[in-house]
Amino acid sequence: MASMTPLEDAMRDKIAHAFTPSTLIIRNDSHKHAHHAAMEGSTSKETHFHVTIVSDSFESKMQPARHRMVYALFKEEMAREGGLHALQLKTKTPAEEQREKEKEKA
Repeated sequence: MASMTPLEDAMRDKIAHAFTPSTLIIRNDSHKHAHHAAMEGSTSKETHFHVTIVSDSFESKMQPARHRMVYALFKEEMAREGGLHALQLKTKTPAEEQREKEKEKA
């Protein structure tokens, strides 16, 4: 049976292999952007995603470098007509995630 979310499935697989994340959350926000001019005529339901990745791979890297690492994974998907249009990224190390959780408790 074919997946109803082939791009999201591919994203999950690529991120898991590249970053071995301790946390990976992928949210499809495409429906929020379907009315935008750039999406006119697009039949894809998988164009805009919010992605949270927590990984040791981001240790000692600034946010721009982390985002470039993720965008590099999806170069083909972003270049494809009707493919991935936008990623909203949250990239953190496990230590950063832990600090956030401790702040929320306080």
